[in-house]
Amino acid sequence: MFAPEVDETPLPDESPEQTATRLAEAKARIGAARFPEALIIGSDQVATLDGMQLGKPHTHENATRQLRMMRGKSVVFNTALCLYNSQSCCVQNRLIPFTVSFRDLSDAQIEHYLLKEQPYNCAGSAKSEGLGIALIARMEGDDPNALIGLPLIALIDMLQNEGFAVI
Repeated sequence: MFAPEVDETPLPDESPEQTATRLAEAKARIGAARFPEALIIGSDQVATLDGMQLGKPHTHENATRQLRMMRGKSVVFNTALCLYNSQSCCVQNRLIPFTVSFRDLSDAQIEHYLLKEQPYNCAGSAKSEGLGIALIARMEGDDPNALIGLPLIALIDMLQNEGFAVI
């Protein structure tokens, strides 16, 4: 696994979907430069609440603020996936939305969760693969793996498009 350094700041007038797609492709292209004879997977996720992008909080204070805003509301997690064939320079991009309805959490529950999980590098301050599942009242989407940042159903389709036999 290779984690390229990419500035994740949204561009002016860029939609959350465009931000996620641009970043996923940028990560894949950086990987392709390092691994010139490979299929490179790039992925990025941007959470959106009422049209506002929620990136990675990086700090406890920002995560607290994000979770307070999200309590009792629905958030769309847009996960972009890019498969880059560094031999043929073929690029495939997919965007997979996943909607999460959050419980109406108390400040004490938010604080307890953040101290336990420390999800400061997760879009929207939530890690559903751990204790974060307790924050969620309802989920809706085509690929549950999209919520954790790697939509495997879409990835299998993309790999098969490249002639890679998955099974």
